[in-house]
Amino acid sequence: MQLLTADGAFAPSESAAEFLPYFERLTEADYRKFYRDMVVVRKFDTEAANLQRQGQLALWVPSHGQEAAQVGSAYATRAQDHVFPSYREHVVGLIRGLDMVDILRMLRGVTLGGWTPEEHGNFHLYTLVLASQTLHATGYAMGMQLDGATATGNPETDQAVIVYYGDGASSQGDANEALVFAASYQTPQVFFLQNNHWAISVPVSRQSRSPLYLRAGGFGMPGVQVDGNDVLASYAVTAKAMDDARAGHGPSLIEALTYRVGAHTTADDPTKYRDPDELAYWVARDPIVRFRTYLQGLGVEQEFLDSVDEEAADHAADVRRRALEITSPDRSVIFDNVYAEPHPLVVEQKAWLDGYETSFDGSES
Repeated sequence: MQLLTADGAFAPSESAAEFLPYFERLTEADYRKFYRDMVVVRKFDTEAANLQRQGQLALWVPSHGQEAAQVGSAYATRAQDHVFPSYREHVVGLIRGLDMVDILRMLRGVTLGGWTPEEHGNFHLYTLVLASQTLHATGYAMGMQLDGATATGNPETDQAVIVYYGDGASSQGDANEALVFAASYQTPQVFFLQNNHWAISVPVSRQSRSPLYLRAGGFGMPGVQVDGNDVLASYAVTAKAMDDARAGHGPSLIEALTYRVGAHTTADDPTKYRDPDELAYWVARDPIVRFRTYLQGLGVEQEFLDSVDEEAADHAADVRRRALEITSPDRSVIFDNVYAEPHPLVVEQKAWLDGYETSFDGSES
């Protein structure tokens, strides 16, 4: 499903008809928000990669190229919905109210989890274990059913879940078990599969002999393939799927065709396995360039586009400044949350570590 062509022209595909009412909800103000967030997170992504190269982060996970899939789908959620990311959905967190520095704290290794979901728009924690978040999301959606928090007929309060994962994670057992349970219990849930064509060094053509969205039918749920570099199509498809989930129509799967322009992580070198011609093909289909062309065709003024670039630069500079101010936590946090009540073994281990550490500075009596 596609609404914008690769060169930014509005030309809905034949499969777009059922999704056009959702696209028609949008206003020019929405378009501007979409564009702003894509540009801001692209600049943030670049700055975070620089911080990692300069030794400020243990790892960085780029999102370059996947901004449209994430922005469109994130804006299709409502405040009461719950979002389960993998580890690349930076702009989804931004849209849900997450401070981007919290992501950097996690990847610097100074926090045990990252953030409290309820304090950040029900945006749950990043999950580095591939596909495990699909089971977390399915279990949470089953809980919504048990609590009577969904399918009441009130779209303003009915809840649903969206879970993000990739083509590589789709090969994991957890993802398939989650699909089984979601279909069996008809959970209020959307599986948003970002097919960025590479599971680290393994191409999607090796992982699956058929398009990934067709797997949905095998589990008994609808599946849609959308142009993930088209932010308007990503929004419209996800908005329908989330509305259906809240209304009690069960789960669905969206395959967003996009591309991981950067490395899998900063520990990866994609030049060792990726054809440069393939990369060039997708760079020419950049989601931000495509949408900017569309906005210019609508008559959006250059002053707005320039102001977004300035805002993105300011945001990245602020993130960098605050990232450099991050300090390491006291080592006691390792022990503080193991048990709800004091435990003698943990107290003993904490005392041992304190003694061990102080032995290095000559302060031990």
